[in-house]
Amino acid sequence: MTIELIFKIAAVGILVTILGQVLKHSGREEHSFLISLAGLIIVLSWIVPYIYELFQNIKKLFEI
Repeated sequence: MTIELIFKIAAVGILVTILGQVLKHSGREEHSFLISLAGLIIVLSWIVPYIYELFQNIKKLFEI
């Protein structure tokens, strides 16, 4: 995992937070929820390959 990924995740978190607050204050809670959900999906799509690699390494370590 690189430091770039951590910065990208932080940037998405900040952006989602700002957009969510703006949308909530303007009375669009549904859009705020969708923005949060989209941010979560984006971050998960970045993280899943690393989790897969972790499980492969653990499997190889214990030779299951």
